[in-house]
Amino acid sequence: MNKFKHRLTKDKLEKLKELARLCRGDILKMTTIAGSGHPGGSMSSIEIFLALYSFANISPQNYDDEKRDRIIVSHGHTSPGVYSCLARLGFINLEEVLLGFRKVHSPFEGHIERQIPGVEWTTGNLGQGLSAGCGFALASKIKELPYHTFVVMSDAEQAKGQVAEARRFAHKYNLCNLTALIDYNQYQISGRIEKVMPVNIVENYLADGWKTLTVDGHNFLKIYEAIGKAISDSSTPYVIICKTVIGKGVKFMENCEKYPEEDLSQAEYHGKALNREKCAEALKILELEDDIDSLIKKKETLQIEPLVRKEISLPILNTGKPVIYSETIDPRTVFGNALVQVALENTEGSIAVFDCDLAESVQTFLFHQKWPKYFFEAGVSEHSTATIAGAVSINGVVTIWADFGVFAIDEVYNQLRLNDINSTNLKIIATHLGYNVGPDGKTHHCIDYIGLLRNLYGFKLIIPADPNQTDHAVRYILNKPGNYVIGMGRTKLPIIITNDNRIFFNDTYRFDYGKVDLLREGNDCAIFALGAMVSRAIEAYNILQIDNIHPCVYCVSSPMLIKKEIIEDAGKTGLIITYEDHNIHSGLGNEIAQIIAENNLHTKLIKIGISGYGKSDETQILYRKYALDAESTAALIKKSL
Repeated sequence: MNKFKHRLTKDKLEKLKELARLCRGDILKMTTIAGSGHPGGSMSSIEIFLALYSFANISPQNYDDEKRDRIIVSHGHTSPGVYSCLARLGFINLEEVLLGFRKVHSPFEGHIERQIPGVEWTTGNLGQGLSAGCGFALASKIKELPYHTFVVMSDAEQAKGQVAEARRFAHKYNLCNLTALIDYNQYQISGRIEKVMPVNIVENYLADGWKTLTVDGHNFLKIYEAIGKAISDSSTPYVIICKTVIGKGVKFMENCEKYPEEDLSQAEYHGKALNREKCAEALKILELEDDIDSLIKKKETLQIEPLVRKEISLPILNTGKPVIYSETIDPRTVFGNALVQVALENTEGSIAVFDCDLAESVQTFLFHQKWPKYFFEAGVSEHSTATIAGAVSINGVVTIWADFGVFAIDEVYNQLRLNDINSTNLKIIATHLGYNVGPDGKTHHCIDYIGLLRNLYGFKLIIPADPNQTDHAVRYILNKPGNYVIGMGRTKLPIIITNDNRIFFNDTYRFDYGKVDLLREGNDCAIFALGAMVSRAIEAYNILQIDNIHPCVYCVSSPMLIKKEIIEDAGKTGLIITYEDHNIHSGLGNEIAQIIAENNLHTKLIKIGISGYGKSDETQILYRKYALDAESTAALIKKSL
């Protein structure tokens, strides 16, 4: 950090005050021109934004430098305030913001977007910003980069459980390079925060090991002093409570209540733009020119160039040679072994691993034994972990999070969605999929992972068929950008072999995302199987051979990317069977049904999968109970033919 930037001289103070006045005008203009937006909170936060961006080591010249400070704005709906601040400080073009705000041809969306210079994390879903801040702060420690991370939040989102998870993580890992600032204007959409949901903000942070400061959030000098104190104390993270006034600067917008006689205490301008007449009145109060009409005349001819962010590259790992297993073993152990082997071949700090109290179950404890410094145990805090790991992954660290499927996918879908929007590079190992979880019962049966992940445009899903394909897949994703999920069950899987008893996924096999492997040839029908069901499909194949029925068997490891040519070829048999321990309404069967329908293929389709929540028992018993075993599958195929 440049210490000279921290000196708030009289001239700089006056300049910041003037910028705050101009920014308030910008906020009102852009929201009025757009006809929507959140002016109230933007106006209460503007001194915080200006103070931070002028204090921190970030500028239009260094916003893509890895050593720059990071500023995360969690309450992304205050985008008018962020955009006006960035425009006035030279990061972006002011006119483009005023006319392009909330318009489809513009990068300046209703909630802040990380392709904009100075914006580190796309936000909007309240409560995730502090977790992202933890990820950025943690990445600076992993990579030994001397930057500080600041997170600006609203007061209302302090009621979120994910914020509490992030607080505890920050304290546990001594993220003293993390400072949070809260815009404490005491209003949210439904009214006063203490009436909507009381939260003991200061007490909660103190209880979780943070230090707190409380300042006037409209006083630049006080904000500067608080930030300076926070960054100079290396003992713990700080939170600065900034007392503010919603709609600050325009009297009729300040703490304005729609129906005071009914005591609803609802801030009218929290999420409501001023109409043209009111905006003119507000600009007059701020002693600013009302040039909205002249601005609008430029709107038709204004060309806004798209913004492209320079991403931090991931390290290129030496993933070593695949390990070929000849005896049955569970894929979780294969993953754990491969992870350690790859880590041994590379520089410490190039890989970070996250766990949520399941290290032995998901086999990440093997990595922890070797590199405890780069292993992060978050406890039962999946929501925060998903975001923290995602944020670390866009900072040049290969990032892995292993957990049970119901926690790593189902429980954190919203967090994964925001990771997807932020173009993270997270690698998730999701274990205990389908009925293959042991006798834990329906709460732990992750049977809907394909249906959920196919909604996330940037996520890729791999379900290996056996230990050897698992080893290939793990090494594959560790050198790929983007978000990947490798899914597996709990139990041991047999080794897939060829008809002449050779290992199919051997050391010459090459894994490619989207590849479908033909394991057995046949003409009577085609079985497409997934994960743990692949070996059972081969069992069914062997049973059918006795009755002179010859199916072909395909292994689908990438269920969200299947080439239509393969389905066209399989459809020539007249019958396609999909075989999975997944929800029958949203899994592999539906993926193939869609290909058949979209390409007008003439073939019969039978979907075999999970049609309801299962009970508790061992995996093999559950498969027999719900007709997912090889014998039941063979009988159904025989009957269909």
